Amino acid sequence: MTDPLLTNFDLHLLAEGTHYRTYEKLGAHPREVNGVAGVHFAVWAPNASRVSVVGDFNAWDPSAHPLTRRHEAGVWEAFIPGVKTGALYKYRVVGPDGRASGDKADPYGFAAEIRPQTASKVAELDGYEWHDANWIAARATHGANTHPMSIYEVHLGSWQRVPDENGRWLTYREMASQLPDYLDYMGYTHVELLPLSEHPFDGSWGYQTIGYFAPTSRFGGPHDLMYLIDTLHQRGIGVILDWVPAHFPRDGHGLGYFDGTHLYEHASAQLGLHPQWDTFIFNYGRLEVRNFLISNALFWIDRYHVDGLRVDAVASMLYLDFGRNPGDWTPNRYGGRESLEAIDFLRLLNERVHAEYPGVPVMAEESTSWPMVTRPSAVGGLGFDFKWNMGWMHDMLAYMAMDPVYRRYHHNLITFSLMYAYSERFVLPFSHDEVVHLKKSMLSKMPGDVWQKFANLRALYGYMYGHPGKKLMFMGDEFGQWREWNHDVSLDWHLTNDRMHAGLQTWVRDLNAVYAQEPALYERDDSPDGFEWIDCSDHEGNVVSFVRRGADPEHVVLFACNFSAVPRHDYRIGAPVSGVWTEILNSDATIYGGSGLGNLGAVETSPTLLHGRPCSLSLTLPPLAVVAFRAPRAAISPTTSSTAYPHPTPGEARPAPSPAPATG
Repeated sequence: MTDPLLTNFDLHLLAEGTHYRTYEKLGAHPREVNGVAGVHFAVWAPNASRVSVVGDFNAWDPSAHPLTRRHEAGVWEAFIPGVKTGALYKYRVVGPDGRASGDKADPYGFAAEIRPQTASKVAELDGYEWHDANWIAARATHGANTHPMSIYEVHLGSWQRVPDENGRWLTYREMASQLPDYLDYMGYTHVELLPLSEHPFDGSWGYQTIGYFAPTSRFGGPHDLMYLIDTLHQRGIGVILDWVPAHFPRDGHGLGYFDGTHLYEHASAQLGLHPQWDTFIFNYGRLEVRNFLISNALFWIDRYHVDGLRVDAVASMLYLDFGRNPGDWTPNRYGGRESLEAIDFLRLLNERVHAEYPGVPVMAEESTSWPMVTRPSAVGGLGFDFKWNMGWMHDMLAYMAMDPVYRRYHHNLITFSLMYAYSERFVLPFSHDEVVHLKKSMLSKMPGDVWQKFANLRALYGYMYGHPGKKLMFMGDEFGQWREWNHDVSLDWHLTNDRMHAGLQTWVRDLNAVYAQEPALYERDDSPDGFEWIDCSDHEGNVVSFVRRGADPEHVVLFACNFSAVPRHDYRIGAPVSGVWTEILNSDATIYGGSGLGNLGAVETSPTLLHGRPCSLSLTLPPLAVVAFRAPRAAISPTTSSTAYPHPTPGEARPAPSPAPATG
C-alpha cells in the first residue's frame, strides 16, 4: 500500500522544482498508518536501481526494509512500522550500474549523530510550544533598512565553554541562560549564528554542511535549539542564520554521487568542484536541486523561527572562474564567466523568502562589485536585502593597521567608501574571517603601544557606527581579544576584568545604545540624504568630519574623527545648525580607558562661516579618538530601539552578565 503522505501532486511539484515544503514529505516522518505507529521514509534518488533503509532497528540489514520507487519523480519510499523517534538510520543506495554508492545520510534528516558517527536520527519537530508570537507578529520591522541593526556574530562552540568540565561546549539550553542576557546587556539587536547545520569537521566551523535540515547535535536536539531561539526572541533579539548553499563536502555519507550519479553536483569537475576548498558545487540548473535548497532556506524560517539568512560565499556561486586558472573553467552559453544558473537560483531564493516571510532579510556575503545585489529581481537585481561591505572593511583595516604618521598618505582609504555607499544596502562587517589564519585579532592589528592599540580600536568602532550601513561584529571583538579566534576553546572572558578591556567593552555597549536611540544613525543608510561630509580633505591632520541625518530634520548627529596620535585643540569645523551641540560620544573618555580629553559635554556654535555652513564649532579632538554631537533641539526618543527592552544610558555603571569571568 502506498502511504498517502507523499501524493502524486507532491511528486509533480517536486519534478517541476516548485515544491517549497519538501521537508514535510521527504525524509523520516513519525506517523500512524491504519492505527500502526512507525516512520515514513522517502528519499530522492532517481538513478538508483535499489534503495533500502538500514538502521539500528534492523541490524543495518539492507534486505530488511527495501523502499518502493515512485517513478513520477524518482522518489523511493516506505512506511516502516515500529520505528521510533531517536532511531538511527541511513539509506543503502545501489547505483544504476549495480554498485552500492555507500550508506548515505538522509538529505532531509531532521537530526544526526554527533561526529565522528554519521547516521541520521529520526526526530519529531512538532511538540515544541513557542512563546514568541509577539515577536513574530512584529518581525517585519526588525530587519527593515530603516531600523537599527547591530549584529553580534557567534560561533556557539567557542563563545563560552565550561572550564570545570574539561572545556566542554555549552548546550543550546545552557546558552539560552547566558547569551540573551549578554546581548541585551550589550545592546545588540541581532545575533548571527555561524552555520548550525550538521557538519562532520569542527574545523569547518559549520561551513561544510552534510545535514542541511539537521541542527548540529553537538549542543543538543532540535527542540533545544528552538528553546534558544525562542528565548532570544522573548528578549527582543533577532536571529540570523549563516546559510551555505555555495558548496558541500565530499564526505562519503553526504550528497556527493548520491544515487550512483552526479545528482546534486555537476558531473564536470570544471563546474562541480571548488578547487580551493575541495568541495562539490551544487547544480543550480537542476530543478530538484533548486527545490532542495530553497525548501531548506524556508525550513529554518518556518520550523526554527529564524529571522534572517546570511548567504555565504555568494561570489563563488556567481562566477564560473572563481578560484580557477585560465582554461580550468567552462564559460556559459554566451561565452561569459557568469553562472546563469546560480543567478536564477539566487533570484528565485530571494523571491520565495520575501513572498512567504515578509520582513525576513536575506544578506549576501558578496566580495566583488557585482551590480544590483540588493535591488529587486524585477529590475535585474539579485533581490538580496543587504550586502556585506567587504571593500569598506578591507580599506579600514588597512588604514588602521598603519602607524598614524603614515596615514596622511592613505586618506582615501577612509573616504572612498562614500563614493559607493548608496549603490547597495550594506552591512559593515568585522567578521570571524578577519581574526583567523594569521590575520591577528582586531586589537592586535592596531599599531602602537598597548594604550594606542586600544585607542585605535575604539576610534575604528566609533567611525564604524557613524558610517552608513548596518553593523556586524564578531564575538570577542567587543572586549579586545589579544589572540586570534580558536574554535576549540572559549573566548578569553577573563580579560574583561582588566580596565582597558572592560573599557572597550563599555564603549561598544554605549555605541549600541546611542545607535539605537539616534534615528540619524540608521534611518537613511542607503540614501545620500542621510550623510554629508563636513570636511573630508584634512589628510595632513588625519581628521574627517561628517553629519548623519534622520528623516526628521531635527535628528542630526555630527562626527569628528581624529586618526592621528596627537590631540587637536580649537579644531574648527562647520556646523549645519546653530546653538549648543551635546557631546553624546567620546571614545577618549576615562570610562573607556582613554585620557579624558573632550569637550565638557557640549559645545556652542559661533557665527563664523566655515565649510559652506552658516556657523562653526571649535572642538577639542582627543588623539586616536571619535567624538559625536547631537544637534540642538533634536527630539530624540529612546523608544526607537528595535528591541523590546530599553538600552542603558551611555556610560551607565552596570555589572557585566555572568559569562564575563568564565574561562575555557
